[in-house]
Amino acid sequence: MTLDFYKPQQALTGPAYSLWFKILATVVTILLATYGMNIAIRFPLMQYGFGVKALLAGAALMLIISYYWFLRSTITINESGITQRWMYNRHVEWRDIRSAKMIGIPYLSAIFPPRLVVRTGNSFTTFNGGSQSILVEFAKISLAYQMKK
Repeated sequence: MTLDFYKPQQALTGPAYSLWFKILATVVTILLATYGMNIAIRFPLMQYGFGVKALLAGAALMLIISYYWFLRSTITINESGITQRWMYNRHVEWRDIRSAKMIGIPYLSAIFPPRLVVRTGNSFTTFNGGSQSILVEFAKISLAYQMKK
């Protein structure tokens, strides 16, 4: 018999990052891409060694991949647990959770909404919430696991 301490009333799926965070990510990505092109135009990059070229190509690739996943990442809260789809998927089942707490950056919650930090055994997993309904469910989860103590 497994004791499931928390179950959501209904399955919920939403964005992992808020609209303001996506706007900030877009602005930073554009600025970094513009700066990179400015450097590429001003300096003779083809005269540098393979290592420098590979480093710059890798940095550009990581910028593109990160930006793509900031825009596409989703979070799902259902009867099996919490799942965040990102560059790599995070999943925690309800039976594995020992504690949960919401943390945030004061005065910047519009851009960086609070996150849910879940403790499972010896590790911590952080989940981002980008919509009001996800954040409300995070608050319910946090409250339920604080009452568990």
